[in-house]
Amino acid sequence: MDIALLTVKDERLHVLLVRRANEPEKGRWALPGGVLDPAVDCSLDDTVRRVLRSKTHVDIRYTEQVQVFSGQDRDPRGWSLSVVYYALLPGDKVSAVAGDKAEAIEWMDAMELNRQLAFDHTLLLEAAVAKLRDKVEREALPLHLLPGRFTLTELQRTCEVVLGRPLDKSAFRRRIKEEPALVEIEGEFLRGPQRPAQLYTTAEDFQF
Repeated sequence: MDIALLTVKDERLHVLLVRRANEPEKGRWALPGGVLDPAVDCSLDDTVRRVLRSKTHVDIRYTEQVQVFSGQDRDPRGWSLSVVYYALLPGDKVSAVAGDKAEAIEWMDAMELNRQLAFDHTLLLEAAVAKLRDKVEREALPLHLLPGRFTLTELQRTCEVVLGRPLDKSAFRRRIKEEPALVEIEGEFLRGPQRPAQLYTTAEDFQF
């Protein structure tokens, strides 16, 4: 089980990586992962939630299975199989993430990694980002990457970060005008040097 924990940080899509403490690939960066424990896990989704709980102090609101990777060349120890997931973390929760005391962790730009990851994890990460991007391309709103309160400008910018390209503001606003997942917070605005911006939250029954 390998997990691409994704967030928006500094207006870029970032992924959480851990430095491997043991061989093989000791000292190299990799996606966090774990092994299904039949004694405590009822499903693969349970395994993902357990692994993420060990890496963070927050409840991860959304995880999704990407695909299964397998083969005899993935790991020098022999034939291996991994079910890959991605998980979405709101940007305001980044500071709450803390790895095990024995681990070194780091948030890295998911689109421009400055190093090759251990095993085939670069390929796994690319598949996870591609699946997320495809979903947003099909007009799904990545609200799980946003804090509890946000503006429509912040929502558009998050979509642009995932897609890697700008979106037309007028077309975007028309598309989300009647979006039931967006709940206006009555009387609450983000105030700054420009016109106050209405704040929104995510509907409780939202499904990404």
